[in-house]
Amino acid sequence: MVSLAAIQAAKIELRRRALAARNEVFQARGEAAAASLASQVARIKRRSDHVIIAGYWPLGSEIDCRPALHDLHKEGWGIALPVAGARGDRLLFRQWTPGQQLEAGPFGTSHPGPSAPMVEPNILLVPLLAFDMKGNRLGYGAAYYDRTLHALRSTRRVEAWGFAFDEQEVPEVPAEATDQKLDGVITDRRLLRFA
Repeated sequence: MVSLAAIQAAKIELRRRALAARNEVFQARGEAAAASLASQVARIKRRSDHVIIAGYWPLGSEIDCRPALHDLHKEGWGIALPVAGARGDRLLFRQWTPGQQLEAGPFGTSHPGPSAPMVEPNILLVPLLAFDMKGNRLGYGAAYYDRTLHALRSTRRVEAWGFAFDEQEVPEVPAEATDQKLDGVITDRRLLRFA
């Protein structure tokens, strides 16, 4: 049995390599990938009856989900962005519309201000550093999305879709018992649904 310390050490090393690889892909084709990603999202939304979808405001070399959010908004979907609190808290979500001014949050994040209504999304679009074909996701290590998905999924069905460049797939992401699985991953080239 692999110890928790060994899993965490493996995550740290994979995080370092995955961020460097993602930075390279972003430099090569970040803008084109965002447009392609938006067309992939069209495939999930036609199969879903959910009405509130939470995206994110991209940081650094994260694949840009904003074109997809704009398309979803035009079609009448409720859109939300996460609000990060203190380390150890779960994410909260505020309604967002394109053009709305955002406030600066912790860790370089941006989110709607307190005048925007709080909402509970049915689908979360989740940024990541790496993913595997078992639905495991590697994030930055603060576990915001794991805590949030655990809390939301304890009361109802909530889907989590990783957003990534296709090259962010790895053979295996080290996983802890508290890590929440993705329902699928949407890349700029593929839509992957996990069992």
